[in-house]
Amino acid sequence: MMNQHRQHSTKNDLRDDECVFERPRITLLNEKQWLYLWRRYQMTPRELQVAKLLCRGFNNGEVVNILKIKNGTVKTHLRNIYRKIRVKNKIGMLLRFMDDSVKFSTKSVSIHPIPIVEVKKPGEGIAASSRTVQKD
Repeated sequence: MMNQHRQHSTKNDLRDDECVFERPRITLLNEKQWLYLWRRYQMTPRELQVAKLLCRGFNNGEVVNILKIKNGTVKTHLRNIYRKIRVKNKIGMLLRFMDDSVKFSTKSVSIHPIPIVEVKKPGEGIAASSRTVQKD
């Protein structure tokens, strides 16, 4: 067997636009999904803000700076969110939100609109057929 060595990347190995600890540039949930989660778990508007920021990869300290609130307030909001959605940590919160939003998206896609049909009033069909006159 060939002995393979793994090289750890160093700062010199990274491109200018790469960073080892960079926050992901992806949004996992869209606004409709967040609205669904907000209603489903009856979160306050501030709890929703905190949840969105944490799910985007911000830590508690960054949430404090962004929302201009105290660290204890963030912890309180986080504890309330955990209680409402029945999880114990941020990973559990993210996974619960992802699972619920996938179920929501699947339900909303699979529901087909009911076609609108012309509804006849009672007796309308009989009157219409009696007006039909056959020509010889």
